[in-house]
Amino acid sequence: MKRKTLVTKYSIVTIVSIIISVYLPSTAVLWTNSRWIVDEKGQRVKLACVNWESHLELVVAEGLNKQPIDVISNKIKDMGFNCVRLTWPLELATNHSLASLTVTQSYENAGLCTSIPDLQANNPSILHLSLLSAFKAVVASLGKNKIRVILDNHVSKPGWCCSKSDGNGFFGDQYFNPQDWINGLTKMATLFLDNPYVVGMSLRNELRGPRQNTKDWYRYMQRGVEAVHEANPNILVILSGLTFDTDLSFLKTQPLKLSFTGKLVYEVHQYWFSTGSLWEDVNANQACGIMKNKLIKKAGFLLDQGFPLFVSEWGTDMKGTSLSENKYLNCFLTWVAEYDLDWSLWTLVGSYAFTNGVVGMDERYGLLNSNWTGVRNNTFLQRISVIQSPRQGPSAILAENRKIIYHPLTGKCILRKSIMGVNLGNCSESNHWSYTPQKTLIIEYSYFCLKAQGMNRPARLSIICPGTGTIWAPISDSELHLAVTLSDNTTACLDVDSGNNLITTTCKCLSKDNGCDPGSQWFTLVDAYKYY
Repeated sequence: MKRKTLVTKYSIVTIVSIIISVYLPSTAVLWTNSRWIVDEKGQRVKLACVNWESHLELVVAEGLNKQPIDVISNKIKDMGFNCVRLTWPLELATNHSLASLTVTQSYENAGLCTSIPDLQANNPSILHLSLLSAFKAVVASLGKNKIRVILDNHVSKPGWCCSKSDGNGFFGDQYFNPQDWINGLTKMATLFLDNPYVVGMSLRNELRGPRQNTKDWYRYMQRGVEAVHEANPNILVILSGLTFDTDLSFLKTQPLKLSFTGKLVYEVHQYWFSTGSLWEDVNANQACGIMKNKLIKKAGFLLDQGFPLFVSEWGTDMKGTSLSENKYLNCFLTWVAEYDLDWSLWTLVGSYAFTNGVVGMDERYGLLNSNWTGVRNNTFLQRISVIQSPRQGPSAILAENRKIIYHPLTGKCILRKSIMGVNLGNCSESNHWSYTPQKTLIIEYSYFCLKAQGMNRPARLSIICPGTGTIWAPISDSELHLAVTLSDNTTACLDVDSGNNLITTTCKCLSKDNGCDPGSQWFTLVDAYKYY
């Protein structure tokens, strides 16, 4: 009898362990360790997220009239994302009349009766759920697919975001009562207290408008953070800055004082238009240097202060036809890769059920197509794959000068392809390179270095290191051209030809020409630490 009881007891423990391993992520609670987000074991957890909107007029997650919830969640995971920044309007938590409406009633109130059959076909289980219960169903689906969730209070009044005068911009605006905001945050934090996949709350999106000021920012953000942490100490609290979340510079001299540690993350947004007409007005190398310097000045300094920085919104037109946006994207990807930042792409959404009086509006920044059946731009997924995986962290052991050489235009890295040949390939298979004090690029644990053979000729490997054609230095304001001096004392830059072959050729876009695109010649050396 004793033996049978013992076996039964161990069987129960085993079953429970299996259940936990299946239904919980590898760690349930996230913390901060200096500038890193980590799990309970202190291992780096990199947030590679995508935004999913649920804050618009219907207060229903977009796409549910197009595809089943679980299909969308699975697609998010299959595209390499481990996290969703799920937006919500404050009134979902503070306006009972709104929150208790059923999904069907919300569609009917918006005049979308003809869309209800599509909702019925794809997600019949949510038709008669309240808006709040439908929101919870989306969170549950993401959790079932082991996707972490960050709850983002995007606006107060449901609707399109954002303008300086929409009444949602700053504390005291028409729809932005500070106490209502704190009450709503507290309710949402409490609502998901026992959900291990809800790992963070972004307290307010894009503070802005004529009322914005640092005094009220400190006053109310501190109250909001403390309220959320008291209601749910398991989650990260994520704070945005001013001017559409592009400016956190005031924290440089006056840090926020809180009653707890290990849970605070800051967020910043960066689109091509975040710097005005910069990408249209000046040379791409200058624009890139200006943007990166501004990012460090306005937000990046927080990394040195020991806080994680979450780039919670960035994105581009998926058609890829805008020269300004293409130049911005190449520069931005190098910045995120160099610092190995946590981030969230805008946006998953292929089209909107209803917003601003428009039914079925297409979203050109959307990863998915307008029918939510597939990816708009598979090339884009290749380009961002290198920033989806962690390459640095507190548990990483730095192998001196260990680098990968990343080419943001293609999303690929430089690999050895034969005894003396190199090409571009998958960054996950990349050789590790050492950048020596003599400015040579040597494949780790070898005698081979990267060499330019001449103008408009393929780049190769050499064992004469250093030597002519092997001294590489970043040049231009972007510091993204890898330039080399050839045997005839001319300067060439590493480039990629139309066949994706590595060559050295004349350095381009070094003049003031603002119409020039240097993307094929932009490379960055990215730290690739070793994990144990």
